[in-house]
Amino acid sequence: MASRPPPRFVVRRHDDVSHRWRRLWWGLAWLGSLLLLGLILGALSRRIVPIAVDHSQRRALLGQIDDLKQQVANLRRAAQVNEVATRALRGTLAQREEELSGLRADLGFYSRLVGGDAQRQGLKLQEVKLQPITGSHGWNLTLSLTQNAKRGDEITGDATISVEGLRHDKVVTLDWPALGNATQNSGLPFRFTYFQQLQGTIVLPADFRPTRLRIHIQPARGEPVNRAVAWAAALSGNITTAEGDRDAQP
Repeated sequence: MASRPPPRFVVRRHDDVSHRWRRLWWGLAWLGSLLLLGLILGALSRRIVPIAVDHSQRRALLGQIDDLKQQVANLRRAAQVNEVATRALRGTLAQREEELSGLRADLGFYSRLVGGDAQRQGLKLQEVKLQPITGSHGWNLTLSLTQNAKRGDEITGDATISVEGLRHDKVVTLDWPALGNATQNSGLPFRFTYFQQLQGTIVLPADFRPTRLRIHIQPARGEPVNRAVAWAAALSGNITTAEGDRDAQP
């Protein structure tokens, strides 16, 4: 018996259920992809928005910092201008005070010289000035002597100085021979009718701290003049009379 050839066509039943499941799974996958994409976009948007906000805040803060820096610079310039102006004002006031002090001293000098008080007065120490000699322990000393112009008599004599101070924590007095020029051992000579300035130089030991000048003016005739002047007062040119000091009387 001859064999039958295999059929050329096979008839199968269409499976609608599996086709529907397959479409369902594709739909779910598509929805899942959309959901995942939405989550990713949401996360990215949440990151981008704070970055933009931070950038805006940073620009605002940088602007405020620049404004504050400018204000600080302006305040510094204003403070510098005020400091310069204050320093200049203080210098001017100090200069005017010094000029006023000099005018007062000149007024007293000329008032005494011309006898403004209508009294006959004798020899007087009008002014004492000390100036340091740079690079040494020496000091230039200036003494201004006057007598009332109404007297009209010439006066002569010598002036000597001693310096009181501390040396090795002990009070020490240096007399004129230890201070003055060897050619002026007897003192600074004077000879005048109305007024005269005496100039001399004294040298102090390096370990000596001066506190006061003792000035002795001995005229050839009449009573001597003794004055004690604080060292600081001598540096400023202001005479301070100590108790017991006196000028010569007519």
